Amino acid sequence: MILQKIHQFIDSTLIDLGRQFRWSYLPPLMVYVAAGISGLTGIVGTFFVKDYLNLSAAFLAGLGFWVGIPWALKMPLGHLVDLIWTRKNYMVFFGAGIIAFSLFIMYGLIAHTEEMNSYLKVETWFVVSVLLAPIGYVVQDVVADAMTVEAVPSIDDHGNQFSSAQVKTMHTTMQTLGRFAIIGGTVLVALANVILFTDVNELDQNAKILLYGKIYIYALIIPIVSVSGVFLAQYLKNQRIKKLKHSGMDEIQIQKLHEQDHQNTKPNWLILGGSLVFVIFTLGVGALKVPFAQEIVFLGSMLIILFLMSKLIKELPEQSRFIVVGTAIIIFVFRAMPGPGPGLGWFEIDELGFDEQFWSVLALLSSVLTLVGIVIFRPFMANNSIAKIIVILSIVGSILFLPSVGMYYGLHNWAASLTNGIVDARFIAIINTALESPLGQVSMIPLLAWIAKNAPNHLKATFFAIFASFTNLALSANALGTKYLNEIFIITREVKDKVTNVMVNVADYSELGMLLIVVTIITLLVPVITVWVIQKTKFKTNE
Repeated sequence: MILQKIHQFIDSTLIDLGRQFRWSYLPPLMVYVAAGISGLTGIVGTFFVKDYLNLSAAFLAGLGFWVGIPWALKMPLGHLVDLIWTRKNYMVFFGAGIIAFSLFIMYGLIAHTEEMNSYLKVETWFVVSVLLAPIGYVVQDVVADAMTVEAVPSIDDHGNQFSSAQVKTMHTTMQTLGRFAIIGGTVLVALANVILFTDVNELDQNAKILLYGKIYIYALIIPIVSVSGVFLAQYLKNQRIKKLKHSGMDEIQIQKLHEQDHQNTKPNWLILGGSLVFVIFTLGVGALKVPFAQEIVFLGSMLIILFLMSKLIKELPEQSRFIVVGTAIIIFVFRAMPGPGPGLGWFEIDELGFDEQFWSVLALLSSVLTLVGIVIFRPFMANNSIAKIIVILSIVGSILFLPSVGMYYGLHNWAASLTNGIVDARFIAIINTALESPLGQVSMIPLLAWIAKNAPNHLKATFFAIFASFTNLALSANALGTKYLNEIFIITREVKDKVTNVMVNVADYSELGMLLIVVTIITLLVPVITVWVIQKTKFKTNE
């Protein structure tokens, strides 16, 4: 009986996912893999910023807000994809170019610091690179989202129509594989970092800087992979046309089929014009350094997105409108919860002795177990509402954050004394990472599948982009909340001038413990209360 249940579980999670795979899914998956590979430079960036850039934790958290703003541009970009549907792949090329430019800036900043500093301050170059990268990723992500909808066929290779249940299953599989691809990219990155950072502590400073620079050159594989996905999509499309012709369909029938899959879209000047105003407004507020610029931009973004959502959901049946609004609110609040900011990472580096290679090991473990978690939890995601999923994730996530709080207060020292040094800081970090990793991507899959399934044919990318913009704006709210907490609880780390090696800042982690406690309480209570309130209203979701 037990063996039978194990077999059924494996069949419903691993084997069934493989059975449902289609080659048409691969092109958008390659773009998503490229997004996952973007983390190749993450560890280098963390250590470079910590050691050489005199930027406060609050400033870096605030920078995270501006990094999140381009994701609000998914609205006009999504509509643009619908307008230029047959030429949308050019947007992937544009995004790849922006990403490559950002990588070259960071390479120059690390490997040729003095030359770059002669033109602009090191901190300025860093900010420019950080702000450019998300623009490239947003452009590519919008196209990838649209490609996921396109990748799910309405008919088989013989021209037979798929049922509604079959289409729903394919959309869920496509979105699951999309998260799988992103995390798969992080696995590849983590493996690469483990190898690249082998014996990093034995390197002198010049050799370490040289290694940091090389990693940014290696990262050019990111735009190459995404562009390759575009070429593959065109190849697979041509092959499918050949199969349909072989089944007896003529060119006129095939053309009508493609027109059915994507109806002609008329320009929505409200979306395009409003988005243009938003871009000008955002750039103006940011450039002029208006007081409370981030808050103003966030509120403006929220109002615009809510207005566009109110127009777009009219395309849906009335009952579906309430469900999608309630679902979006729950996801938004969950993703908007503040984090501790960079201070926790600095503490782990300075006080716990976590070096580049150990961070790479944690990243590898996290990525692998996230992949496993997505597969294992797929039946759970399919059979439970988003509301229930969010409540469970909030409770479990808060519990699993407690070891980080404990290590600030010496948990690792106490545990090590009882276990002859076995259960030390690194041991606790590994175990905690193993338990926590699968949770991150779980909440988004049901929402993405719902959006993909219910998107009107003539507004595929627009629908996807606007609702994705709303949930992505939550990350900007997360950055704002993190900034506020870092302004209340001040954390500083040791900083040395890269050229002179002179100390310019000293470490102070005295307020980190209270920051971690506050974050834990907020991330537990706020999402749970939100779900309880939503489920008591007409916006109750069973999705």
